[in-house]
Amino acid sequence: MATSRRSFLGLAVVIVVAGGLSQWWAGRSEQRVAEQLAARAQPGDIRMLSSTTCAYCTVARRWMQAHGVSFSECFIETDKDCAALFEATRSPGTPVMLVRGQPQVGFDARRVLDTLSATGG
Repeated sequence: MATSRRSFLGLAVVIVVAGGLSQWWAGRSEQRVAEQLAARAQPGDIRMLSSTTCAYCTVARRWMQAHGVSFSECFIETDKDCAALFEATRSPGTPVMLVRGQPQVGFDARRVLDTLSATGG
């Protein structure tokens, strides 16, 4: 019974350590993407088409602001040109990220960085 309990505790320690390392690595990876995106994005490169009631838009906005990523934003409910751009993308929802004119539904920092990298600049 003591061996069984010791094995269980050992396994628990391994799981906790592995989980902690996994979270650390994910955070480090996100930070690298954020730094690269902030360095690469120039004014005008990223435009976010948002809705005033969109929680995902709020998360994307706060993430980009927190990491110093240059972007502009418009709201489809209050800006006719923004609403027209949104309609033209035929997107099912917001946010729509226009990355150097290329629409991306939703916000994924890695995808935005990949698009910026692929389109030069």
